[in-house]
Amino acid sequence: MARRPIRWLVPALLVLVWLAVGGGLGPFAGRLTQVSTNDQAAFLPQSAESTRVLEVQERFRQGETQPLIVVWTADGEKVTPEQSAAATRALASLRGTADVVGTPSPALGSDDGRALRGVVQFSPDLASSALGDALDRIGSAVAVDGLRAQLAGPAATRADLSDAFAGIDGLLLGVALLTVLIILLAVYRSVLLPLVIIIGAVFALGLACAVVYFLADRGVVRVDGQVQGILFILVIGAATDYALLLTARFREELATTGDRFAAGRIALRRSFEPIVASAATVALALLALLLSNLTNNRALGPVGAIGIVCAALSALTFLPAVLVLLGRTALWPAKPRPADTGTGETRGIWGRVAAVVDRHPRRLWIATILPLVGLALFAPQLNARGVPLDETFVNDAPSVAAQATLSEHFPGGSGQPAVIVAPAERVTAVEEKARGVAGVSAAAAVSQSGRPGDTPKIVDGLVLVEATLNDAPDGDAAQDTVKRLRAALAPENGVLIGGYSAQRYDTTETARNDTLLIVPVVLAIILLILVVLLRSLTTPLLLVVTVALNFLATLGVSTLVFTHVFGFTGSDASVPLYGFVFLVALGVDYNIFLMSRVREETAHHGARQGVLRGLVTTGGVITSAGVVLAATFAALVVIPLAFLAQIAFIVAFGVLLDTLVVRSLLVPALVRDLDARAWWPSRLGRTGGRQAPRDLAGTPR
Repeated sequence: MARRPIRWLVPALLVLVWLAVGGGLGPFAGRLTQVSTNDQAAFLPQSAESTRVLEVQERFRQGETQPLIVVWTADGEKVTPEQSAAATRALASLRGTADVVGTPSPALGSDDGRALRGVVQFSPDLASSALGDALDRIGSAVAVDGLRAQLAGPAATRADLSDAFAGIDGLLLGVALLTVLIILLAVYRSVLLPLVIIIGAVFALGLACAVVYFLADRGVVRVDGQVQGILFILVIGAATDYALLLTARFREELATTGDRFAAGRIALRRSFEPIVASAATVALALLALLLSNLTNNRALGPVGAIGIVCAALSALTFLPAVLVLLGRTALWPAKPRPADTGTGETRGIWGRVAAVVDRHPRRLWIATILPLVGLALFAPQLNARGVPLDETFVNDAPSVAAQATLSEHFPGGSGQPAVIVAPAERVTAVEEKARGVAGVSAAAAVSQSGRPGDTPKIVDGLVLVEATLNDAPDGDAAQDTVKRLRAALAPENGVLIGGYSAQRYDTTETARNDTLLIVPVVLAIILLILVVLLRSLTTPLLLVVTVALNFLATLGVSTLVFTHVFGFTGSDASVPLYGFVFLVALGVDYNIFLMSRVREETAHHGARQGVLRGLVTTGGVITSAGVVLAATFAALVVIPLAFLAQIAFIVAFGVLLDTLVVRSLLVPALVRDLDARAWWPSRLGRTGGRQAPRDLAGTPR
């Protein structure tokens, strides 16, 4: 009797601690935007040529600005000299105003006479939240009678990105939580338990956001809108998945023992190892992104890992404490039921699936693997050279419309030229060679006065030459022109090529190199964790191959869907890498949940019945977890960016494919066909389990 209060003390204290965490740190989920940046220039490859050009531009005090391009058009008519003069005066009036750096350019006319353009340089220190108001002021100041003014360029794009992420705190989180709640209500048919799981996920998110805020505020990690959105989804999805595994085991044990404390201890002990292994797999896979040469990839690594650790911590402490305190009340009005071990071939859907696996394992895995290989053949066709500006936003964005107008009347690279750094004594030769490169419409050195043709500005013996490209700066053609420029000017000692198009090209090439480096590292991490968890070599190799095949098949389907359904002409260079890290690491989770239970059952019932019992007992909960995670990632589509929409589709579709096909059919059929050999070289591989193998009904074979 004296020990009875002590039994209540630990779970009660854990709940109180988490209530304090939720109440004190919960607001940090909303405050994370205060330390976020959407300045894309901060996420360039550190060692790339275009990044070195930015460093040189800073000496010219040009790398410290964000260009805003103002374009005026006369509807179907020629621009009059009076209108051109008025536009120039409007630009000149902006000199010295808040957040405007230097002297705006004069208004230059297009060859067709129906448009004007001018460039205003903004301070990069201007907060994204204030950029929209600043652009509104500029828009009012440059109004000219009879002309329509639009704003394009990096500053306008940044403002639209800020608008896209404006609802990330409330909208994305609300949609994700509501989606999870609806699915949990359908799965558990319980009123209280889904709310407990949601509260645990929210507490984990609050803790993760507080840690990330603390580190970002001190410059240890970087956060942008994309990283923030992925953090929200990762924590909510992972915390829910871990909770589903633990609550399913608690429900089984509660029905068997009838004692909430015993059920809680057994559920935690049996779930601890797979949850920790799962969390370690995802966290270490994310930390592998630190090997990337792209700053935004490296930023996601530690931030995502922090989120996964917090999700696992909540699932292993807060949730079991609440379950023990509530007992059967947590499941009301549903009742705890023992595990369905499939003691008959017709008992439940997973019993029927297990019966099919048992009867025709080899036929089943061959029939499953062939379509996956066929879909994987489309994966190399994915164009990952970047998303053009007109596809970056999935809705209408003002900067996209303005850029389209600019490209209609001026060379495609107007306002965002290629920047050539050259020694001052070779500037004339560099200009001539640049003009002779296919795809370049003009090339001129930046002058002291800012007017074309004047004396070039020289800093540390270097000159900047701006080369205007014929093609839009965000397209593949502009990147090809950058390659030709570099090839033509390579013999010139000390020449570097940068600018927007060069940055896109360098980012794409760096992302490809990152993928070649990080993919094998992630696979090695996953294999090592599986070997330690399953005490086997055959099954871990099998699981790694199947999740890799699932990723390639998903990428193949995504290639077809992006092109023929969504109408995307390309994907961001980091999409394949992000998709791989999320899908492979998260896909292994379900195989960890399945195979850890299969190993447990094999030790008691033999290799054959071990895989069948493991499939039946985990089928429902793992499928529910897969649906929850897929729906959670699908919530990313509320942020109107092509990058996140593509990631959302890849992960959501891939998780469902893994859950419903790979984990439910392919893996069990392969393990069943291998029988005890699946556990080589462990003792289970030699003995097949402590007891003789039995059939589904438990009869000795």
